Amino acid sequence: MIASPWHERRLNEDKKRRNDHRSPFQRDRARILHSAAFRRLQAKTQVLGVGMNDFYRTRLTHSLEVSQIGTGIRAQLKLKQPQHLPLFDSMSLIESLCLAHDIGHPPFGHGGEVALNYMMRNHGGFEGNGQTFRILTGLEPYTECFGMNLCRRTLLGVLKYPGLYSSLHHNSQQAEVNNIRQLKPADWPPVKGVFDDDKAILDWVLAPLIDSDRERFLQTHTAATGKHKRTRYKSLDCSIMELADDIAYAVHDLEDAIVMGIVSSFQWHSDVAEILKSSKDSWIREEFATIGDKLFSHHHHQRKDAIGTLVNGFVTAIDLKEDLAFTEPLLRFNAALDDEFDSALEVLKQFVYKFVIRKPEIQMLEYKGQQTVMELFEAFESDPERLLPTHTQERWRESHNKGLNCHRVIADYISGMTDEFAARLHQQLFSPKLGSMIELSHEL
Repeated sequence: MIASPWHERRLNEDKKRRNDHRSPFQRDRARILHSAAFRRLQAKTQVLGVGMNDFYRTRLTHSLEVSQIGTGIRAQLKLKQPQHLPLFDSMSLIESLCLAHDIGHPPFGHGGEVALNYMMRNHGGFEGNGQTFRILTGLEPYTECFGMNLCRRTLLGVLKYPGLYSSLHHNSQQAEVNNIRQLKPADWPPVKGVFDDDKAILDWVLAPLIDSDRERFLQTHTAATGKHKRTRYKSLDCSIMELADDIAYAVHDLEDAIVMGIVSSFQWHSDVAEILKSSKDSWIREEFATIGDKLFSHHHHQRKDAIGTLVNGFVTAIDLKEDLAFTEPLLRFNAALDDEFDSALEVLKQFVYKFVIRKPEIQMLEYKGQQTVMELFEAFESDPERLLPTHTQERWRESHNKGLNCHRVIADYISGMTDEFAARLHQQLFSPKLGSMIELSHEL
């Protein structure tokens, strides 16, 4: 493999391991796969609560499915765009991004994310993608100070929102709640970007870009009144990962909902089939007119066939788009769905949001997790040198002594918890019926 600044790591390594001929991206994939942060995804909520049923997807199984879809997209692009084969030189790179994309999400899904964002409102905010970047580059103890020490291209690929919090945040003068039980997620949306605490690492990742590419890459959309700004661009690798994530969310989370009886055939026909029967694409019109019969069939194999058909339909409708304003090929090209398939995917995503995510029973679980996280944060913030685990106390003390953002240490600790661990720790702190702390020895 030709030496490239995109293969560089922040910490130079000289690992003399016997007969190790892996590529840089194969090494990255192994580091992610074997990390503690990745394993914790097995006990973090995807959409439906962990432990409610052993069929539901967790963050871990979701990430594995995203990886499978992502490598399928890469294979399709290689066939469609053979002139750009050098851009797709590693399947392990796409696997790495897909496996790592949710690694920073806190316990209890969106409820936990909103909770940490509110508790960090005066200390740089919190957002799952920003935390993913932070874990990969600093928190995961593969190295002493550089996290997993991944390749620059891998880190560029995981940047879904390559902007700093301070450049994206809009101070809406939202009044703080008098009681955390009154917190409404819609009032405190997280800023989607990189934390200011990690600016130096972001600068390192973007260092190979010429000034014009860097300036354009960091541009934002014009924000609606009172809203946070959003970044406009992402790298080619990130665009593949994000499409794979969207397809998995829309199709596989739909499967969970169907199997558990959360959505009905009537809802499908009224909110999906009826809308897509007017699509300009013949495949979409014909498949969505009849595929509901298989999706809601009592025969497992028919439903699996329908799910596979949907995934295949979207994966094969992806091609490259080119932005001539960029010089760097990794920014110049992005993967994108054909317009009609993009609209169809949005219909599916809205269907899942309306009938699954917003279902009162699901929102109650999200609310419960939200409260759990905020109360844990309050407790640790009240006396960190008393309540935090020993190692985390040391990190908090070091940040405090250096005048750094020591609240970020508390957010790091809580965000790394699994749903079950956070729930048990909350009981341990606030339930008078529980005593022993012996089993709660979790430290980041």
